[in-house]
Amino acid sequence: MQVGCYVRVSTTGQNLDRQLSSTADYAQDELGAGLQDIETYRDKSTGTNTDRSGYQDLMDDVEANGLDAVVVHDITRLARSLQDLDRTVERVTSHNTEIHFVRDNLPPFMGEDDPMARLMLQMLGAFAEWEARVKQMNTREGIAARQENEDYHHGPAPLGFSKDDGRLVENEDYHDVVAALDMVQKEELSKRKAAERLDCARSTIGRALERTELYGL
Repeated sequence: MQVGCYVRVSTTGQNLDRQLSSTADYAQDELGAGLQDIETYRDKSTGTNTDRSGYQDLMDDVEANGLDAVVVHDITRLARSLQDLDRTVERVTSHNTEIHFVRDNLPPFMGEDDPMARLMLQMLGAFAEWEARVKQMNTREGIAARQENEDYHHGPAPLGFSKDDGRLVENEDYHDVVAALDMVQKEELSKRKAAERLDCARSTIGRALERTELYGL
C-alpha cells in the first residue's frame, strides 16, 4: 500500500514533529504500510486556502493514481474552509484513494458515498472554519479593547506589537509570536525555548500568556 502523509503548520517557526509522528505511526499501525511505502508532503503556510506546494504535490500524486491512501493528523491541517475541505475529499476519493484523519475519530473516506460519514466531516469542517474565524475576530476585538486602556497607551507594547500614535499595531513577527505562544499553551514548547525563538525574556512570554485575547488564543 502506497500512503501519502500530509502535514502542515501555519508559520515557519512551528514544529512538524508531532504530525509527522502521528501520521507515520497511523500509516504503519493501522494501514500496514512499511516506511518505504510512505511519502510525506509538508507545508508551512496558512490553511485558509489550498495554494500550497506540498498540498499540490500530494494532489498530483493522487491524480496520477500513485497513492492508495492519504493520512492527515486532523482536518484543520488539510483546510480551514469547509468548501476546500469538501472539494479535497471529493478529489481524493474520486481516484479510489482513501483519506484518513488520525485525531478526529472519523471512519476512512473511500470512493463509495457514505452519507453519515460525509455529514460528520462537514460538521467538523464547519466547526474548524468557525473556530478559525472566531480566533481572528477575538484578536481584533481584544486589540480594540486594550487600545482603550490607558496602560496600553503609556506602557510598553506587548510582545508582537508596536505602537503607532498610542495604538497597537501588529509587527511582522506577530504570527510567529502567536504560533510560539500556542505551542507553549499546549506544552509543546517550553517558555525558555519560546523566549530563545522570539529573542525575548522568559518573563515576556509569561506576560504575553496573561493577555491571550491579544493573540486569539
